[in-house]
Amino acid sequence: MPGRGRCPDCGSTELVEDSHYSQSQLVCSDCGCVVTEGVLTTTFSDEGNLREVTYSRSTGENEQISRSQQRGLRRVRDLCRVLQLPPTFEDTAVAYYQQAYRHSGIRAARLQKKEVLVGCCVLITCRQHNWPLTMGAICTLLYADLDVFSSIYMQIVKLLGLDVPSLCLAELVKTYCSSFKLFQASPSVPAKYVEDKEKMLSRTLQLVELANETWLVTGRHPLPVITAATFLAWQSLQPADRLSCSLARFCKLANVDLPYPASSRLQELLAVLLRMAEQLAWLRVLRLDKRSVVKHIGDLLQHRHSLVRLAFRDGTAEVETRGKEPLAWGQGQREGEVGNNSLGLPQGKRPASPALLLPPCMLKPPKRICPAPPVSTVTGDENISDSEIEQYLRTPQEVRDFQRAQAARQAATSVPNPP
Repeated sequence: MPGRGRCPDCGSTELVEDSHYSQSQLVCSDCGCVVTEGVLTTTFSDEGNLREVTYSRSTGENEQISRSQQRGLRRVRDLCRVLQLPPTFEDTAVAYYQQAYRHSGIRAARLQKKEVLVGCCVLITCRQHNWPLTMGAICTLLYADLDVFSSIYMQIVKLLGLDVPSLCLAELVKTYCSSFKLFQASPSVPAKYVEDKEKMLSRTLQLVELANETWLVTGRHPLPVITAATFLAWQSLQPADRLSCSLARFCKLANVDLPYPASSRLQELLAVLLRMAEQLAWLRVLRLDKRSVVKHIGDLLQHRHSLVRLAFRDGTAEVETRGKEPLAWGQGQREGEVGNNSLGLPQGKRPASPALLLPPCMLKPPKRICPAPPVSTVTGDENISDSEIEQYLRTPQEVRDFQRAQAARQAATSVPNPP
């Protein structure tokens, strides 16, 4: 092979490749001399000229992976296997980790941030493939703080310029509810509290969709809303045995953490259900409260769309119809008297109009603290400057008197005191 040079011993050009011992070497077929023995890495030009390349000048020096990066890559693969993700997900997460590790800010970060980076790469991969996985689940596996994880997650997404879609609310409900320990009998869960998974998941999805339609999810963390909806769905399937169970005890039985705003989301959901129950004739006569309305959640969800339209009105539609209401009320007052009597209202009294369908932050805006005005106390003993006195002089006589007083004062101060 003339293109490979000559043998340094016999000068022959018959050099062949020998793949013995898993390394390709150039060997002279005439004398058996190993031409490229001890060469770790060579370039094409150096190999053609039969020159050895030192390791510091080879490509292996640049491709060396640090121990920290090797540990991170192992953690990415281990986390993917624990979550039983497909092999393609594992390859994508590893690629994201390598891209992020090339940045100097990531390489010089603390060990805690690099550990969170592992979970961020896996979560980004799952979100891009629409795989139902929550940030809280990864934080639990990595023993990471949720606030730290979310901040690093947003930093990595911005740093790599990735397009990460948000997780579908229905998929989030399925994933979160699957972690509840209420679907199998156990010593810690009584038999009357065990529920079928499919029934509970179906009703929870309907309640979460209702919360979404009534602005209870917009701009809020979804887990408290899902927790409240799951609790109501679980109670409504067997209300006789479960109405006495509180939300805190339910979360303890299900072996999940109770989010702080879940109690507030529960009260908001119950208020929406009560509004809807007022539109059904057979429920209006029962005088339902927030405790008894749970028994009729199945009926309310069955007619959910029509009841929401009847119980709530749009703010823009109210402005358009406000001018037409007096005329319509005057024409239909006589017919409305009969209807009001059937509802138990006094004669001539107009029934209450539906509530506005607006986000809770607009219905009950937070109180703003108004700063107190600065307190200025005027005693009358303050020093008044000459320029300020001149502003109060109105007539020429006052100006002349003021000038004579100033001249007399200057004359008095300029006369030396007698001995």
